[in-house]
Amino acid sequence: MKMIGIGDSVEGLLPQYKKWIETCEVLVGGERVLDFFPDVQAEKVVIKGGLSALVTRLQSETREVVVLASGDPLFYGIGSYLAKKLPLEIYPYMSSVQLAFSKMKDSWQDAYIVSVHGRSMKGLAQKIDGRPKVALLTDEENSPNAIARYLKEFGMHEYEAFVAENLGGETEKYGFYTLDELEAATFSPLNVVILRQTVTPKTYTLGIDDEEFAQRKPEKGLITKKEIRTLSIQALALHEKSIMWDIGTCTGSVAIEAGKIAREGAIYAVEKNEGDLENCLQNQRKFRVDFTAIHSKAPAGLEDFPSPDAIFIGGSGGEMQELLALCVEKLKADGRLVMNIATIENLYEAVTALKQNGCQVEILQAQLSRSKPILNMTRFVPLNPIYIVTARKGV
Repeated sequence: MKMIGIGDSVEGLLPQYKKWIETCEVLVGGERVLDFFPDVQAEKVVIKGGLSALVTRLQSETREVVVLASGDPLFYGIGSYLAKKLPLEIYPYMSSVQLAFSKMKDSWQDAYIVSVHGRSMKGLAQKIDGRPKVALLTDEENSPNAIARYLKEFGMHEYEAFVAENLGGETEKYGFYTLDELEAATFSPLNVVILRQTVTPKTYTLGIDDEEFAQRKPEKGLITKKEIRTLSIQALALHEKSIMWDIGTCTGSVAIEAGKIAREGAIYAVEKNEGDLENCLQNQRKFRVDFTAIHSKAPAGLEDFPSPDAIFIGGSGGEMQELLALCVEKLKADGRLVMNIATIENLYEAVTALKQNGCQVEILQAQLSRSKPILNMTRFVPLNPIYIVTARKGV
């Protein structure tokens, strides 16, 4: 059983590949690629919907089968899935990204490649932020126009766009666009978008200054302070693909810093104060971290979030027992829950509840002071003492 990659036409197919297609008994593929071979006498099977039914059919097939796939079947294609189920020999064509970079006349070994084909663009901002070259596989909904709007929302004006359409076909077209031009132009559904930096944007490292965040006015201070935020994020032990909950996100400072670490993962946040939530959304756009943030009083709303690797709780809103029980239940095995607590009464209640739910608990008391000039000298101003509680599930 053979799988053959094909471009936007039969041009470029090796003679041996054409022979295999012409002499096979069953030809499998999407409607578009099957139409390239109207004279082939084989039984033609159109790939539609899920692949499980196709696998079941082909597992019992005794005739000579050729499966056609677009480009490189192992590059965001069906090749990897089918190869795990069927005895396939795979013969790839050039990938759409490879062809697009050849038209742009630029190297692609240093490009970050991401697909928004058939999936949400949620979280794309932190994935691509700061990357000099980005290749995007698109679809009709996540089109070049939609990508332009998304980039402009997060202030990513450092990018120019190169769009390659109908690569290898008779209507092939490609060229550079500004984001404004990209948003307004019309494109074929078959396209690849490449983003290339024209200037280097501002970047933020761990421990963003508190003053950088939009906060509630005239009252400020409802933010996890930089020093406490850094210690708490370290305690969460995040990795690139972590899924994290931020309960009581307020300005979103912890979620934003976490999202810059877990840029291939996802962050889910809840905030009961509508004004704080607006600041959180504003901060997301400024710092280019795109996460799900809902207006709710936890534990309400948490049931719709996927199971997390880590949970941060900046405020419990008085529902601590119920909240912690739900969080520990949802937390993945060996996951971590980190709480910031200001009072000894809440500390006792939290530690008791976490232990009752089978967690191992560690506590760090953070008493920090910041320097402040006084005349030509320096004094220290203390921050409010905070207990950083770290609970590990299943230890």
